Amino acid sequence: MQNLTVQQPKTELPPLIKREILFGNPEKTSPRLSPDGKYLAYIAPDENNVLQVQLRTVGQADDRQLTADKKRGIRIFFWTYSGEELIYLQDAEGDENWHLFSVNIHSNQVRDLTPFQGVQAQPIAFDRNFPNEILVGMNIRDRSKHDVYRINLKNGAVEFDTDNPGNIVGWTADAQFQVRAATATTADGGSELVFRETADKSWESLRSWGPDEEGSAVMFSENGKILYIMGNHDANAERLIALDLETKQETDLASDPEYDVGGIVVHPTKREIQAVSFYKDKQEWQILDQSIAEDFEAIGKLGPGEFSITSRNLADTTWLVAYITDDGPVYYYTFDRASKTCTFLFSNQPKLEGLPLSSMEPISYTARDGLTIHGYLTKPVGVATPVPTVLLVHGGPWARDTWGYDPAAQWLANRGYAVLQINFRGSTGYGKAFLNAGNREWGAKMHDDLLDGVNWLVETGISQPDKIAIMGGSYGGYAALAGLTFSPDVFACAVDIVGPSNLITLLQSIPPYWEPLKANMYHRVGNLETEPEFLKSISPLFFVDRIQKPLLIGQGANDPRVKEAESEQIVNAMKQAGKPVEYVLYTDEGHGFARPENRLHFYAIAEEFLAKYLGGRFEPAGNIGNHSGVVNPQTTHN
Repeated sequence: MQNLTVQQPKTELPPLIKREILFGNPEKTSPRLSPDGKYLAYIAPDENNVLQVQLRTVGQADDRQLTADKKRGIRIFFWTYSGEELIYLQDAEGDENWHLFSVNIHSNQVRDLTPFQGVQAQPIAFDRNFPNEILVGMNIRDRSKHDVYRINLKNGAVEFDTDNPGNIVGWTADAQFQVRAATATTADGGSELVFRETADKSWESLRSWGPDEEGSAVMFSENGKILYIMGNHDANAERLIALDLETKQETDLASDPEYDVGGIVVHPTKREIQAVSFYKDKQEWQILDQSIAEDFEAIGKLGPGEFSITSRNLADTTWLVAYITDDGPVYYYTFDRASKTCTFLFSNQPKLEGLPLSSMEPISYTARDGLTIHGYLTKPVGVATPVPTVLLVHGGPWARDTWGYDPAAQWLANRGYAVLQINFRGSTGYGKAFLNAGNREWGAKMHDDLLDGVNWLVETGISQPDKIAIMGGSYGGYAALAGLTFSPDVFACAVDIVGPSNLITLLQSIPPYWEPLKANMYHRVGNLETEPEFLKSISPLFFVDRIQKPLLIGQGANDPRVKEAESEQIVNAMKQAGKPVEYVLYTDEGHGFARPENRLHFYAIAEEFLAKYLGGRFEPAGNIGNHSGVVNPQTTHN
């Protein structure tokens, strides 16, 4: 009889993965084809490690740099239909007052198309039949609302186009490049779909949604007779609907009883919707146009990950595809529709390949009131559970975590922690019943969902109960503060990145252009005018005396959403009460850390902080140059 050898479970973590690989700039990312398919543009760092738009002629190795951003790096760009220029967005040190810049691909000439101080530009529409124009929303006349302007890409002329009465938050242009539909907010926190026959006619209401419903315009059909909309009226989840503008009849095009419509794929020239995705545990596609069914089937054979179509030429012969895995980089491919073949283009982070990365596992559990809560678990490679754990909470809160490669989750898992990411009630994508279950539940049932996740971790043997940290950004930062104040015995420590500590000052200091959204925020969070005491009762700042465990805070000095004072207030209160707090302020950042030097600096501090209180591993900070972080600055706000 053969000797059987029993495999012993591995109990050793793999080598440390450098933070630079996890949080540094991508090598190449966001490829986009020019409309004629001749050129490929993408983002890559320059010799100073600042992200720039690069250009190559398709089929040639003549890559060259187009832009010369000095510091922040370019993260968002798109082609114009002229094919002669690209447009990119840039703000000043995180203030979110985005400017639109055009860059000519032949001369490299850069022009600020929206050179207005303190104004935020929002791209609204391009059209292939109007290649030298762009419609842009700007709050020039009144900082609280974005009117529509028409910008001439040839000479830079800016012409006023459509007045915003003050409550419009989304504009939709038709195939004649006229703004004929809009999504407006209503006084009760709901919204309304408005429409006009022609640009000189008055607006009429097509339908309205209450404060517990969601809806918006998507686009007009080519002939202008159908308006495609999304909405969850008469249903639990947001559906894709064709609204006949003559008969006002609505036809359901794509829906799911539990999940909202996610991504939409539109034909590059015909204004026809071809496919719709629903994000469940992973992304699932519904195909509406059978002419692309074989294409999706062929692309689906790339592997078990997810894919999205990121770019197409106007002839629709070539697609660019992003293929996403949970344990490696994003792989970009050129897809030839005639031969149904994918050709590898590049990956965004080749250094991730072959590293001992963890898989991300969809999980669910039942909350204390019976609601099913979904999330994702990432466990460290090579060690048996239970292990120290980080509860990593998403921002928004009206957003959600999805499956795929997550640098923060991989970083924490590699350091020896299990990572749980929870789509608590109030998260989007799971239908309106789930979304509305989060109304007025900040620090209450939304927080209970996180605590029930902690209980699940302990009961399933994944986590060591005394070694669980809570960490997150924006709402996730608030959740970290709530963790230490509202459940002081549960977490060993907390990391808050740009999280609000006082919901009263948060709502008092929102950007002026959020004014139309205020009624809905009051409905979902609490009313600043009529119930300050309620808001106070769910604000961690007023419960600092309960804190028993250490806190680390990272903040951007120019954050327009969660102002610097939100972090300063709680740092001051904790210092006065003798509570353990570390604070890092980044002088050239806003709502999050865009510059890699700042990310690397903060995560080096966070890694050592977590190791101190959870016992995981850390890579020494080393010498991180060119960051703007000020550790434990003198705070000025009281």
